[in-house]
This record gives sequence, structure tokens and C-alpha cells, in this order.
Amino acid sequence: MARQSDLRFYLGQVARILSIVLALFLFALILVGSISGFIVYQAVHPQRQPSAVNLDTMVGHPQTFSFADTTGAEREGWFFPGLNSAPAIVVCHGYGSQRADVLTLVTALQEHGFNVFLFDFAGHGTNPGVTTLGYRETQELASVVATVEARNDLDNRRIGLWGVDLGGYAVLEVAASDHHVAALAVDDAYDDPRNMLRLQVRNSGFTAIPYVERASDLIFRLANYSFRTTPPVSTRLAGTSGVTKLFITSADRPVFADETNRLFAKAPEPKQLQQDRQSYSDMSDDDRKMYESEMVNFFLQYLGLS
Repeated sequence: MARQSDLRFYLGQVARILSIVLALFLFALILVGSISGFIVYQAVHPQRQPSAVNLDTMVGHPQTFSFADTTGAEREGWFFPGLNSAPAIVVCHGYGSQRADVLTLVTALQEHGFNVFLFDFAGHGTNPGVTTLGYRETQELASVVATVEARNDLDNRRIGLWGVDLGGYAVLEVAASDHHVAALAVDDAYDDPRNMLRLQVRNSGFTAIPYVERASDLIFRLANYSFRTTPPVSTRLAGTSGVTKLFITSADRPVFADETNRLFAKAPEPKQLQQDRQSYSDMSDDDRKMYESEMVNFFLQYLGLS
């Protein structure tokens, strides 16, 4: 009887320990899942502060144009007319930014005769919803480019693209499959939307908690399951052969600089690499004017005016 009593006591102790371990494991699982879900939610819902812009009072006489988004719904962009039959350039803002933030670049390009198109990505500026950090944004840009190619008031056979980080990823994706793209410039681009998410996770300060980065990646992949077979853009860069490419890196964004340098190394000719001290959004007025002048000269040289 004593042995049976000791055995029951021992088994009871083991059961209690296992219960505590299981409870702690479930608590840790819920904690990591909750933190990771919060990080992903924050990443795909960047803060939006749409600028109130009145087109009637803007220089350059911009017009609105319509294009279909990834759901088939009609979206609105801005068209800044240049010279008749001149090439068109589509300008793509970056993550957490909006079209109003790149108006000075648009103005500089338009003043030199280019037709310029500008729009907000989903989850940015005037557009509600969520960002996919590049997956659906590529489709949005492709829709805008298709709209440009359908116009007969400009040179729709030679199109230029410019984009920063999120916009840069979309630019490279579209250029790899659209033979009308003749020149492009990408500033602090990245290879895969998951890399952008990884940066947001690290910026959150929660990476000290084990498995948060892996769990965040898993949640993001599940949320974008339809894009599960989309390879990194570096595997498709061969499609940009013959397209003049300018890769720009910023010293104050070393993670993006490393990504852009790797993309530059894998890209086929013709290509150029330019290094700046600051990212476009943080430049002083004088540095931004110089930067925009360099972009104008690049597109004048490699896209040209007809």
C-alpha cells in the first residue's frame, strides 16, 4: 500500500509539473503570437496623413486620371502634362509616404518636358486599406503603366519609372515584365516584401523576444498566401536587360543600402550605382534640388525627349 501511495504521489507531482510547463508554453505561444500579430498589423497599416491638395491651384496644370486597382475598383491618380509626344515617367512614393511628398520631383521632371504620372499606393495617402509591402503594389503600378500605354497624347513606347523603397520594389518588378520601360531609377529598393517586414519587426524593438521575427514572417505569409509563389525580384532582373537602370543608396539607411547594392550586383547591364548621404525624405531643400536635378539629367540622357 505504501508503494502505491508513493507512486500516486509521484505521478501527481509529475502531472502538476507538466501542467505548469504546458501552461507556460501556451502563455508564451499566445504572447509571441499576439506581439507578432500586432507588429504585422502596424506594418501593413502605416500611419496616413493625407495632404489636402487642390489641383486647381497647383502649378503644372495637373489633371486626374483613372485606373483599376487590384480588386477592379476605379482609383484616381494625377497626370502632369509635358510636351506632346514626349515620354512618360511614373513616380512611385515610398513606404509610409504619399504622392504629395514627391511633388517637387514631379515638377522638376515636368518642367523639362516629361509627362509625369503620380498616384497613392493602397494603405497610403488618400487610399484606405492595407499595404502588402510590394505584392499588390506591383499590380497597382502595372495598372498605371497600362493606362499610360493606352494614351495617344504621349510617347507610350518609352516609359520611365522612379521609386523609393516600396515603390522601388514595384518598379523593378514591373520593369522586368514590361518591354515599354526604357529607363528606371530606384532609391533604397529591396528584394522581397518579407525583407521589408523583417526591418519593421527589428524597428519595433521586440526582437529580443524569441521567435517573434519568425512568427511575424509566418503571419505575414499567411495573410498574403495568394503571393506565396512570388520569388524575390532579384531572380527576375534578367528581364530588365537593355533597360538603363540607376540604383541609389543612402548612407543613413544601411539596411536598404545593402539590399540595393545586392540588387545592383545581380542586375544586367546597362546599370549605374549612385550613393547619397541621406534618404530622399530626409534631404535638405538644397540637397533635394541637387538630387532632383540628377534624376532629370538621368532621364533626359537615357529616356530622351521625342
